[in-house]
Amino acid sequence: MTRPLTPRQQNVYDFIVKTMSELGYPPTRAEIARALGFRSPNAAEEHLRALNKKGVIRMVAGTSRGIRLPAQEQDPEPDASPQPGLPIIGEVAAGSPILAAAHIDRHCPLPPEYFTPRADYLLRVRGLSMKDIGILEGDLLAVHRTERIRDGQIVVARLDDEVTVKRFKRQGHQVWLSAENDDFAPIEIDLRHQELEIEGIGVGVIRGGNGQALG
Repeated sequence: MTRPLTPRQQNVYDFIVKTMSELGYPPTRAEIARALGFRSPNAAEEHLRALNKKGVIRMVAGTSRGIRLPAQEQDPEPDASPQPGLPIIGEVAAGSPILAAAHIDRHCPLPPEYFTPRADYLLRVRGLSMKDIGILEGDLLAVHRTERIRDGQIVVARLDDEVTVKRFKRQGHQVWLSAENDDFAPIEIDLRHQELEIEGIGVGVIRGGNGQALG
């Protein structure tokens, strides 16, 4: 039998559930620490590890918001009116989930399996920071949602509530998000002090959003 939660663990769990219910995504360690009066995010981390061990949450390595609720994963709410094809994501509001309904412009009839690995959504590209590898303004980037990434992959990253498409490289606590355009300097991130969330990897491009897919 799973051991009951301590009062402090229950407080942490309740805050996670509340945050996910209200915002649609889990809190960071720093947010938990601020909300519950912990001295540092490390104290929050200790409680999260205890909750993970007791099976009431699932921790996902490599992301600042890597907390999942097994109960919700096992019993998802059914979609009363699922849309065919892949959602096309336009502007992403700061701090909100990338697949929030408000961000979906429309759906593309391409099946997810058209891309390898399968795509979960299409992100409309803004700007020319990736033009040297053929990802241009107005294109649709097919994105596979994953938190397992390798150096050199094209990622959709959320940094300080801004979503960007860049090439990923990591060495220890340091991450570089590099453009494919000499006019843009690499973005350097120290994971000890900054929060970085990976929304997925690029798996293909639809030129100009007109349905001409490039694998």
